[in-house]
Amino acid sequence: MPEETCASGWGNNSTKIWLGIAAGTAIGVGIALSRRQKKSRWDAARQVGQRLTDTSGELADAVGDILSHVKVIYEEGRKVAEDAGALWAHGRKLAGH
Repeated sequence: MPEETCASGWGNNSTKIWLGIAAGTAIGVGIALSRRQKKSRWDAARQVGQRLTDTSGELADAVGDILSHVKVIYEEGRKVAEDAGALWAHGRKLAGH
């Protein structure tokens, strides 16, 4: 007595139903993927620009903080250079040159 299995032939109706469901699903997924909108490089560039403008307020604040720190560093460096020049001149005067 041979055993009845799905692999034994096409006589089983459930095999045909599952095959139809699988084929229909594959066709449906293929059509859905082929009709989706593909983003061009320009669209991707626009999105990057949009994200940058969305965070531009935070970026402006960060740049302002950095510039204020650079200004302090510049002022302190200028004071050190002036003091070094004065010390150099005083040292030359003491050495007699």
